[in-house]
Amino acid sequence: MMANSFGSFCDGLFVDMCVNTQLELPSGRETVLAFFERLQKQNPEMNNFARRESGEYVLEQENEGQRCRWVSLETDRIIVGCADPDTMEQAYSLHNQVLELIPYMLGVSALDIDAMDVTFAMDFDYRGNHDEVIAEALLNTSGFGALLEASETRTVSCCPSMVIALSEDSRLQARVATESRSTAFDPRGERYKTDDPLSLYFAVRRYPKPEPGFDVLAAYQEQCRIAENMMFDKIIPHFVQPLSSAIAQRR
Repeated sequence: MMANSFGSFCDGLFVDMCVNTQLELPSGRETVLAFFERLQKQNPEMNNFARRESGEYVLEQENEGQRCRWVSLETDRIIVGCADPDTMEQAYSLHNQVLELIPYMLGVSALDIDAMDVTFAMDFDYRGNHDEVIAEALLNTSGFGALLEASETRTVSCCPSMVIALSEDSRLQARVATESRSTAFDPRGERYKTDDPLSLYFAVRRYPKPEPGFDVLAAYQEQCRIAENMMFDKIIPHFVQPLSSAIAQRR
């Protein structure tokens, strides 16, 4: 499926994978370098390697000064990201490469995985009150929306989120969340940041069962299918399109 099936609804699309581990990840020089060198051999265009002040190690690919793919290694978390991929397979390919490498190069077994996420993040450029847009688009007909019917009211903080269980044992979950970059003080002088977008996040998370034979790759691929289906059926029509419409009406 083409990434622009989702990307056409927003100004920026990010497809991320995150693996949270129970134990701390290896931090030895030889192990860390061997892991990233192996990734670089498979992806020569990823040629920017750095260690952040936080201790995080990052290998990334930049395009015109903007990073478009990256893999980061933190104390107990591995994050793989792809910005505005041409196809969904382009993003998933890097995710799968990392999942195939971490058992052998970082010692991450199925028993060690605490949680595994696939996340779609969508950015919407808008110079104005992000909180008002979110409230109107997502809460207008709810009890929260009724608060705005009073005269001289203005939304100054509105970032709703929800987590739902997708399985009977709640080990498979979905989360949708919004993020406003407006502050409570912006509306007073109509001073809004121009570079920071309003964001919508949708993630499918799995807490693996601690049992032998758990297939990490197969489980992750299932999460991707679930996430894509829910994006089409729920997130695009009920979250993304209302947000886009509310923004369009203000421009």
